[in-house]
Amino acid sequence: MFREKVAEAYKQIQDSICEGLVLADGKAKFEEEIWERDGGGGGRTRVMQAGNVIEKGGVNFSAVHGKLPDAVKKAFKVENDEFFATGVSIVMHPENPFVPIIHMNIRYFEMDEQTRWFGGGIDLTPHYVIPTDARFFHHRLKQTCDNFDQAFYPKFKAIADDYFFIKHREETRGVGGIFYD
Repeated sequence: MFREKVAEAYKQIQDSICEGLVLADGKAKFEEEIWERDGGGGGRTRVMQAGNVIEKGGVNFSAVHGKLPDAVKKAFKVENDEFFATGVSIVMHPENPFVPIIHMNIRYFEMDEQTRWFGGGIDLTPHYVIPTDARFFHHRLKQTCDNFDQAFYPKFKAIADDYFFIKHREETRGVGGIFYD
């Protein structure tokens, strides 16, 4: 089935990212916890800490399934309550305060053959905003999006700008990024 292929690809993405981070850090290793969800499925939580480059970070994989809560069924306007979801989520806190915190996730959600989609996003939260670094980050995001459709970057950035806006502080979280669902 398609969803099993996506979940397996996401496991490989988690493995590849973890291998690259261990190599780049040169000191820290990931500790892994395998977990199961009571309603169905499970995942792999991987955490590294006290490294040369990474103070603490996680690269997590999950593939879960089960029944949607009634509130979600109502929000999605669906009768079917079976779902499957898989994804990879990353949060990295660097040792160096001039290197930003990064958050990234990719996900796939499926209710049936007709109701399924990919989503995800990436954003940076620097301790010290360095404008040239922020521009470089957004330039690379735009280049990546433009490889698929030139309308993606402005659309996904606008969603992220709204999603990461902290209303009670009247400011954005970090320098933003992209978000799609």
